[in-house]
Amino acid sequence: MKLRALVAICGLLAAGALPAAGQFVVDVRVSIEKDSVRIGDPFRIFINVRAPRGATIQFPETLDSTGTVQSIDPRAVFSQPDSTGFAQNAVYRVAAWDIGRQPIQLTDVVVKLGGQTRTIPIVGRAVFVVSVLPADSASRVPKPARGIFEDPFIPWWFWALLAAIVASLIGLWWWWRRRQRGAGTVEIIDPYLRALRDFERIERLGLIDAGERTRYVALVVDVLREYIADRVHGAPLSMTSTELLAVTQQARTVPQDRLLRILNEADLIKFARRPVSADRARDIGNEAKAIVEAEHQASQPVPEATEKAA
Repeated sequence: MKLRALVAICGLLAAGALPAAGQFVVDVRVSIEKDSVRIGDPFRIFINVRAPRGATIQFPETLDSTGTVQSIDPRAVFSQPDSTGFAQNAVYRVAAWDIGRQPIQLTDVVVKLGGQTRTIPIVGRAVFVVSVLPADSASRVPKPARGIFEDPFIPWWFWALLAAIVASLIGLWWWWRRRQRGAGTVEIIDPYLRALRDFERIERLGLIDAGERTRYVALVVDVLREYIADRVHGAPLSMTSTELLAVTQQARTVPQDRLLRILNEADLIKFARRPVSADRARDIGNEAKAIVEAEHQASQPVPEATEKAA
């Protein structure tokens, strides 16, 4: 019994759930989308961290570039509703470039609360990588190596003529572009009108009726984020949902609570493959349109009669 208790305590320490004396409790869980992958095929790694309310969580940016398992996309971080504390998920899209059992090399997760800091290492995770070559590839005889210097099949003057033609075409295209820019003016579209046009275009695609509910949610949320990027300074589309929420806190015209709920749910649907029903997908689309409408109405100037009466 004592041995089993000791093993259980060691497991909790490795998972980051059992803190040292005087430290706050942090629960870190790491999962890999697949136990076995082919070399070069992308797969995802999920890190779920639960901490007390008020804590800040710092995830590793990417996997160690010197390892055989490397990141191929920037990590995605999104919050998860939690009634007992604060929870965030990080998703890493990676690929392995060697066969056999390959370790997952991630730096530590850092959690801060008040003046305390906890560092949780991510160790002991690995994925088995199989080759994409046929089973009899080892018995194939390669072709003999070519000579270092060979007579060119195409004469040199052909390449010179081809380069001259390409340079002439590029020059004509550049001249035409300058002429077009000088002849016309750039049309500036109001962000609100563009968002309404994009929403209508998405609805005409009929994605929900076609079973493409996840794609529908991703498209309507992209239109919402593009509208906010045009209306709020310093909120580009490259930001994560957490970063966008932090920037829009200072914008009084943006309904912060409604934006938080729709971004968190959309991240779970897009990145964590959370299933969504047709009715819920329509609700998300209607909520995205309502947030755009609410921000547009809140940003309109106050009528002069109302100002005088006040």
